[in-house]
Amino acid sequence: MKALRSFLDKSDERLGDGLERVLCAHHRRRLRGLGWGSVLEPAGTQDRFGGRAPIRRHNRVEVLIDGEESLPVIENAIRRARSHVHIAGWHASADFRLTREPGAPTLRELLAETAGRGVGVRVLLWAGPPLPAFQPTRGLARKEQRKFSEGTGVRCVLDSRERTMHCHHEKLVVVDDAVAFVGGVDFTALEGDRHDSPDHPPRPIGWHDLAARLEGPVVADVAEHFRQRWTEVAGEDLPRPEVPRPAGDSDVQLLRTVPDHTYAFAPRGEFTILDSYLRALRSARRLVYVENQFLWSPEIIEVLLAKLRDPPDERFRVVLVLVLPRKPSNGADTTRGQLGRLIDADDGNHRLLATTISAHDGESAAPVYVHAKLGIVDDEWLTVGSANLNEHSLFNDTEVNITTDDRALVRATRLRLWSEHLGRPAAELDTDPADVIDHLWRPLAEDQAERERRGERRTHRLVLLPGVSRRAGRLQGPLRGLLVDG
Repeated sequence: MKALRSFLDKSDERLGDGLERVLCAHHRRRLRGLGWGSVLEPAGTQDRFGGRAPIRRHNRVEVLIDGEESLPVIENAIRRARSHVHIAGWHASADFRLTREPGAPTLRELLAETAGRGVGVRVLLWAGPPLPAFQPTRGLARKEQRKFSEGTGVRCVLDSRERTMHCHHEKLVVVDDAVAFVGGVDFTALEGDRHDSPDHPPRPIGWHDLAARLEGPVVADVAEHFRQRWTEVAGEDLPRPEVPRPAGDSDVQLLRTVPDHTYAFAPRGEFTILDSYLRALRSARRLVYVENQFLWSPEIIEVLLAKLRDPPDERFRVVLVLVLPRKPSNGADTTRGQLGRLIDADDGNHRLLATTISAHDGESAAPVYVHAKLGIVDDEWLTVGSANLNEHSLFNDTEVNITTDDRALVRATRLRLWSEHLGRPAAELDTDPADVIDHLWRPLAEDQAERERRGERRTHRLVLLPGVSRRAGRLQGPLRGLLVDG
């Protein structure tokens, strides 16, 4: 039996490696044919802020953590709108409430009230898959569209221009072309309740997510992206957004995935999210910190493998906070297969730490779904948005991220997140990241995993990713990539 398992593991590994080479070659051919081939080639310099996305100076960026913080801020911005509110998302539910305050309106009521004040309200949602294979179905999308539109003054349009087996996944809000929100938060309880706090009290499933609030010139880029999609899908010409006045000290890029042959405004597509991630990860010297729902992009993994095998610094560390790999059909197997490769590359040097989080109140525990899409490199580069680290988000879905090199903001965001996950004051964690990882992150995560192994009650929200073996599900990631990226 042991010999058979070893044979199957090796076969899985070899087939996975072979398929991954085919997948990466396919991506190279595709991007070269579209004029984006340089994205996959190592740059001569390690310029994190290079690439093809324009850099906007003098912005204000606020990273909003979890629904308790992000949703009320978005609602307040909508209430203050004077000209227009533009929303683009994967899915939205008319009965969703942005706050849980007594008497809080549903999203339909909020938008109807806003439209009733003479504000133009436009909502652009994915139309759902052509076949009812997964949520939201086209029937559900049409049902919500009618709820938003009928008797409200709100114009809600469904976009069915997706690549086969892909979707419109971005989540953004633009108010008066003066403030914008870009992140991972959907206005729906479909497949999970977005309302949660950094305390993550136990409930059926918690939800960890992020959004960025933007002011300044970069808002015009977010607004222009919405205008481009809306004009093609809805057939309504909107004026080009005026560039807002300077609002802060942050340089920001708006990054996108726009698949080729989907829109006339980008016939060859746009792949600046992939470009930015690869540039930043290649440049990493001391720290890579990732929160993401999925991790099975071979292009991203190859960079991390190289860093772990030949670390740029003795104190180089990679920390991954990923979705709990027990939820069915969530990419767990493909993520675990790639984690097996990373574990091999780390080779027991403890430079890599892969964890997830859960909710605890001392007596009970419940999973927390990590829906955030965040990357941090060396406390000098940060990205937040809707893009996962898989073929869908980096090549085939529509996605929007922002990135900044505002070091004060990047460090403060990391410390807030680490404070949330470790349960310690941020000031206590404001030291060398390698020391915090080695002396807090790892001991806590390993202790909780050992408690779980012994069948004991866990005492902390942090834990090593369960079920991660050196070779688990190696074949599934590239196979899925080939199937969905024809």
